Amino acid sequence: MEFQLKKPIVFFDIEATGLNVLKDKIVQIALIKYKPGVSDPEELEMMINPGIPISPEAMKVHGITPEMLKNKPGFIQVAQQLYDFIGDADLAGYNSDRYDIPMLMEEFARAGMELNIDNRNNVDVQKIFYMMEPRTLKAAVRLYCGKELEGAHDALADVRATVDVLKGQLERYKEVDFEDGDGFITKTPIRNDIEALSSFTRNTRTVDATQRLRYDGNGTIVFNFGKYIGQPVAKLLYKDKQYYNWIMEKDFSTQVKQIIKKLVKEYENSLPTS
Repeated sequence: MEFQLKKPIVFFDIEATGLNVLKDKIVQIALIKYKPGVSDPEELEMMINPGIPISPEAMKVHGITPEMLKNKPGFIQVAQQLYDFIGDADLAGYNSDRYDIPMLMEEFARAGMELNIDNRNNVDVQKIFYMMEPRTLKAAVRLYCGKELEGAHDALADVRATVDVLKGQLERYKEVDFEDGDGFITKTPIRNDIEALSSFTRNTRTVDATQRLRYDGNGTIVFNFGKYIGQPVAKLLYKDKQYYNWIMEKDFSTQVKQIIKKLVKEYENSLPTS
């Protein structure tokens, strides 16, 4: 099966020093890029020296040790190569919305670069899987591909498996409707359309991976933390510049800061000029 693409899409997977998307760092990244009208994808894989300790829990999962990374480049040394490889492509991965994408955004931010996701479709294959068949990646490969996952937790093996799983999902659910917990039915949401897949798996409640922002009942982005919880972000931060500056200076994710900057600017531009 060939993906029906309007623009390139990059599947990627990372292994890291731990699970904290703000403070942990990437030790391995693998990417596979598909382009419209091109049958053979491009692959890029690299090991990265994080410059910080790898947690014992993480090493048990991916098996990457400091000794394996001591002569590898730091992220800042490969940031431009990764940024150019991704370009303006859509992004896809397994648990990518909550882990891989926000962690990659943080790494780019530390390198003085901005990975903007506003104009990208993001397809989290895990969300499709959990919504349709709640299991693990290993079970997903068995279910959708009819084989066993070899080399689990190696970034390139995992991202190749993710590609195979999405292809299997597109085939399995091409004529299947989705019914949510409230009985609302979405007609054949799993189809060979990256934008449709991104829309189907998008979390309509929370806005960012760290769940600091969410939508209220009217679709307005509001705070999901702190003294202003439940209040509109754009209007409040336009008026309270001190709180805006506090968020920009504190340990909030790059994604949250990008969203807030955009909301405040849009709100300011919507005001009548005197």
